[in-house]
Amino acid sequence: MELKSTRDAYGETLKKVGGNKEIVVLDADLSVSTKTNIFAKHFPERFIDVGCAEQNLFGVAAGLALSGKTVFASTYAIFASRGLEQIRNTIAHDKLNVKIVVTHAGLTNAPDGASHQALEDIAIMRAIPHMRVIVPADAIEAEQAITEEIHSEGPAYIRLNRAESPFLFDPGYRYDIGRAEVLREGQDVALFATGTMVSPALEAADQMKKASIDACVVDVHTIKPLDTVTINQIAWQCGSAVSIEEHSVIGGLGSAIAECIVGQHPVPMKIIGVGDTFGQSGEYNELLELYGLTTRNIVASAKRIMKVQK
Repeated sequence: MELKSTRDAYGETLKKVGGNKEIVVLDADLSVSTKTNIFAKHFPERFIDVGCAEQNLFGVAAGLALSGKTVFASTYAIFASRGLEQIRNTIAHDKLNVKIVVTHAGLTNAPDGASHQALEDIAIMRAIPHMRVIVPADAIEAEQAITEEIHSEGPAYIRLNRAESPFLFDPGYRYDIGRAEVLREGQDVALFATGTMVSPALEAADQMKKASIDACVVDVHTIKPLDTVTINQIAWQCGSAVSIEEHSVIGGLGSAIAECIVGQHPVPMKIIGVGDTFGQSGEYNELLELYGLTTRNIVASAKRIMKVQK
């Protein structure tokens, strides 16, 4: 199975679109890790490394956007929150054309432990007015989301991972901001997944099929604006739902979906994610197992929530 991280897709995409002289890329001393170094190598005159100064990163990004540039500002997901005031009060408030592209999200920076693992960032960013929140499921979706953002006005938060993940889409796939992508049709239970958890959700659906359970799998790549029409339709159609995310169970994808369906089609629902706790140091797959972010737990949770429905 071919694997590729979404951060690698980001670096390669910046190189592809770098001929557009209105694009400027900023980093905070992590360009090798975020892959913005690829852009820096080919377009050094439009790359700025501000050093370990995230507040400055977003302040400079805002100034460049006010001058008419499309700005990609990158760091680790956990460090972006250091510049929350600048993100909220300047970039988002004034609807500036700054694309905050973060890497090493969730548990994917596994060995470095809690201080380097962002498990609360979706909750933070989706609470900010005017901010789009995008979590691609694979490298192809990441490339298309980043390319699309060049032509989309206003701020966006794009969450990428360090770990390599399977390709889920072919090159002909067309990403659409704000549209949830139904990857597997089904009638018995809905699996709403985002980012790194889309692949395990598909594996879970395959396993449930063997037990005559018809699971619908939905890639919710845009958490804000949320595709409320598709999500409500599928929740009503299936009668039960499971959400899966490499993020805290508080304020992320699961919260967004629950907020969505409770007003129109409330159904039994299970939110799979990291509990109200910090991450810890370990190998990535070990941490996924520890926090229940596995195909096995998705299958078990889906079966339990279906019993609640019945």
